[in-house]
Amino acid sequence: MSIGMGEPPRALPRGPHGLSRDEVERSQHARLLAAMADAVAEKGYAHTSVADVLLRAGVSRATFYAQFRDKEDCFLAASTASVEALTAALARVLERDADDPDVTPLDRLDRMLGLYLDVLHVAPAFARTFLVEVYAAGPRAIELRRESIERFVDLVAESHRGETGLLGSEPHQRFAAEALIGAVSSMVTNLVGVGDYDALPALREPLMHLARTLAASGG
Repeated sequence: MSIGMGEPPRALPRGPHGLSRDEVERSQHARLLAAMADAVAEKGYAHTSVADVLLRAGVSRATFYAQFRDKEDCFLAASTASVEALTAALARVLERDADDPDVTPLDRLDRMLGLYLDVLHVAPAFARTFLVEVYAAGPRAIELRRESIERFVDLVAESHRGETGLLGSEPHQRFAAEALIGAVSSMVTNLVGVGDYDALPALREPLMHLARTLAASGG
């Protein structure tokens, strides 16, 4: 997966390595995105410089500017790549159980919520950078954050398609999903903002208890 969601990309070995130019550039790109996330998580977006990113990525300034216009451009690319990786992982949860009649919409929601909270817990740099520091990175970054929330809303609404209960009837399901994701996002962002990453997985049980209660009452 992408930054914050797997093994960090490693610097290429010195000397001959047998990699093509494209492979070298992909490696450099991945290291720059990971370095941006780590630097911003540690220093904050406002205090992160291109030099901070270069130091962590182990690439030259010329390499950086061959791939990105400036710090903001690199941050936006890092944000996009991370959200796409997380969204793809959540979508796979839906696809895996799509044809299983024994898996309920609440089961799917539980699995997606568990995955989301686990990723934020084990990848604090990802969590802090793209849930908290994103708001210091300017309007384009904030718009990307809004778009990522919309994608999560779509996934939750899709998990409930054709059903009633937690998200109500079909015409209102997306709005209900939006309200649910908004509540989860607020709670998660507050914990990440104060650095309480260990409390993130513990949100799963009470949130699902509330979801089951709402579903039992008809939404």
